[in-house]
Amino acid sequence: MLARIFSGATVGLETLTVEVEVDVSRRGLPSFTIVGLPDQAVKESKQRVWAALKNIDAKIPPRKITINLAPADLPKEGPAYDLPIAVGILAASEKINLDSTNALFFGELSLDGSLRHTPGALPMALLAKQHGFKYLYLPQANAREAAVVRAVKVLPLKNIKQLLLHLLENSGQQITPEPPLDFSALLSEPVSEFDLSEIRGQEHAKEAAIIAAAGGHNLYLQGPPGAGKTMLARAMPSILPDLTEQEALEVTKIYSICGLIPAGESIIKIRPFRAPHHTTSRIGLIGGGTKPRPGEISLAHRGVLFLDEFPEFPRHVLESIRQPLEDGIVTVSRAMGTWTYPAKFLLVAAANPCPCGYFGTQIKPCRCLPGEIERYRKRVSGPILDRIDLHVTVQAVNPSKLVGLPTGDPSSIIRQKVQAARNRQLKRLSTTQLVCNADMGTREVKKFSPLKTEVENKLLQLTNYYRLSARTHFKCIKVARTIADLAGDDDISVSHLVNAVQFRT
Repeated sequence: MLARIFSGATVGLETLTVEVEVDVSRRGLPSFTIVGLPDQAVKESKQRVWAALKNIDAKIPPRKITINLAPADLPKEGPAYDLPIAVGILAASEKINLDSTNALFFGELSLDGSLRHTPGALPMALLAKQHGFKYLYLPQANAREAAVVRAVKVLPLKNIKQLLLHLLENSGQQITPEPPLDFSALLSEPVSEFDLSEIRGQEHAKEAAIIAAAGGHNLYLQGPPGAGKTMLARAMPSILPDLTEQEALEVTKIYSICGLIPAGESIIKIRPFRAPHHTTSRIGLIGGGTKPRPGEISLAHRGVLFLDEFPEFPRHVLESIRQPLEDGIVTVSRAMGTWTYPAKFLLVAAANPCPCGYFGTQIKPCRCLPGEIERYRKRVSGPILDRIDLHVTVQAVNPSKLVGLPTGDPSSIIRQKVQAARNRQLKRLSTTQLVCNADMGTREVKKFSPLKTEVENKLLQLTNYYRLSARTHFKCIKVARTIADLAGDDDISVSHLVNAVQFRT
C-alpha cells in the first residue's frame, strides 16, 4: 500500500515542502530503501525508525519498504524525517487511518520511540502556515518555539506511541494543542555585562553609542588600551530597543536552523550580541562551508556584531563584510548552489591608534615607528571605514573620574529614550519594510528626511569643506535624523546636522 506524508526541507534559510512517499509491498524480498538525495543522517533514519516502531510494539511484518523523498533533486539533510517516515510506514501498513493532506510532520526519533529536540521547528511552522496545513506534529521540546505561529495547531509529541493513540478512534487520549503564544508577553529586559552608567567619563563616546542604538548606525571606536572601548561595546545590549515581532521571527528562524535554541524555549527575546575573535575565518564570519551555514554576521542579524581589535582581523576577512554592510544580506555561491542569508546588523568596531596603542596619548610615549603606524592603519581599508556611520576617538579616562559612585543615567532610563526614538522611526517608515533610519537608502532619505533650505546649504558647505563622499553625505543625514528623533523633533535642524558631521571628522 502507498502512503503520502508531508514534511519540509531547509535550504539556506528557505524552507520547502517535502512529500514523503512510502510504499510497503508484499512482493520482493524484505528491505528498507530511502531514495531522493538523502544525506548520511537521513539514510541512518531506517535504523532509528525500525527500532522505534519495534520498541512501541507497532510490529511491522517483513516487507519491501521504499521511501521516496520528493522532489528527488532537492538534497535532504538531518534527522527531522524520522517522524514522517515512521508515520508513513504505519499508514502504508494500515496500522493507522490518517488524513495526511492537512498535517505536517517533523522530528527526530530515539530508539525507544520518544522524540528528541530537533533544529528548525519555527521554519516548519511558517511553512505549514504558508501552505495552509492545519496541524503540525513535532517533538514536545520544540512546541513553544513553533507556537508563536498562531495560524497552525501545534501538536506536541513525547513519543510516537502518543501519536498512535491520538489517531485511534475512541481512544480518549487526544493530544492537546500547544497554546498559541502572545509575542508581547515573551519580550524580556536585555541582560548586559555592563550598565552604561558604570562607564566613567567618555560622554562623547556614550552619546555616539546611544545614537547608534537608536538608529541602527555602525560605530567605530578608536583609542588607547583601557579607555573603555570594549566595556562600552558590551554595554550596548542594555540600551538596544525591543525587537519587533517581524524582527524576532527573522532572528529566531536563523537560530532555529542552526540548532541554537534550547529545548523548551520559544523565540529569541532580545537582540543578539556576537563578538567573534579576530582569528575567525572568512567562512566563520560571513557563512558558507561544505554544508553552508549562516556566519557570525547573520547570527548578529537585527543585533550587534562587535569586532574588537578591528585591524587584527585578516584584511580579506574584513573586506568580505563590505557588501553586507551596504545591502543587509550576504549571498554565498558554491558549485552546488547559492544561498542568501540576512545580515542587517549594527557593527561596533574597536581599534587602537597604533600597534602599541599609545600614539597621540599622554599616558605613555608611543614606541612605534611611523612606518609601523601607517601599515597598521592600512589594515582597515578606506571603503570599510566609509561604510561606518559614527567615528569616535575615545580618550584615556582621567583617574579622578574613577573614584566614587557611578554617575549619569542608568541603561534602563537611556533605553526608554532609545525606544521612543525607534518608535518614531517605525511610525515614519510604516509604509515600507524598513525599521530604523540606518535601513534607509538614498530614495528613502529624500522622502522621509527632507532638509530645509538652510540645513541643506549647511550640509553642502560641510561636504565640500571636509571632502565627504556621496555615501557619507547621506549617512550624515540619517545620523542627523536619529539625533532629531532622540530629541523628539520633527525636522532636522542645523545643530542636529553639525552634531552628525562631527562624528565623521
